[in-house]
Amino acid sequence: MVHPYAVAGFLVAVLPLIATPGASLALLVQHVTDSGRGQALPVILGTVTGLYIHATLAIAGLSALVMHSSLAFTAVKLIGAVYLIGLGIWSWRSAPPNAAPVPQWQRLPKHAESVYAQALLANVLNPKAAAIYLTLVPQFIAPRQSFGGQILILATAHALLIALWLAVWTLLVRCASRTLQRPRFKRTAARTTAVVLIALGIRSAAT
Repeated sequence: MVHPYAVAGFLVAVLPLIATPGASLALLVQHVTDSGRGQALPVILGTVTGLYIHATLAIAGLSALVMHSSLAFTAVKLIGAVYLIGLGIWSWRSAPPNAAPVPQWQRLPKHAESVYAQALLANVLNPKAAAIYLTLVPQFIAPRQSFGGQILILATAHALLIALWLAVWTLLVRCASRTLQRPRFKRTAARTTAVVLIALGIRSAAT
């Protein structure tokens, strides 16, 4: 069992990383802006699932293998970079025109499964997310207690915090609902998201 102080310390340590704009927030803003707050849930679930995958890999030692093998780490990093850049290009190309809004009946529906998969892959293919569970998490666990259980508790706390953070952003985005419905704003939001994703991909490949 993780001491409550250890959980609190971990959350304080991880909060700046959560607050730093990343792929999950970029996807959230784009999908909520384009299709409504209902699209926030699959983004949050995909991100949270990715965290649990990293936690599971850390428990199994697979992430440690990747982090200690420069070739494997580089491969994961480049795959993630290519995915983010590709997702950014897709977001740019899918930006709506500045003309009048497209009628609802002409819009292609966005399936929750697709949005979930985007958020999941964006998190799973981020080696820095894996690094949290290999470098930061060990600082807050007791060596004489269940290693896996402690990691899962910290992962759950991490998941709840990032879910809350994305939920707050969903409310902030929806508060400007009238502005969000303007085609010019949707186009700007989509292209801003595209630039953020491409920049994250380039940064991931270069570091």
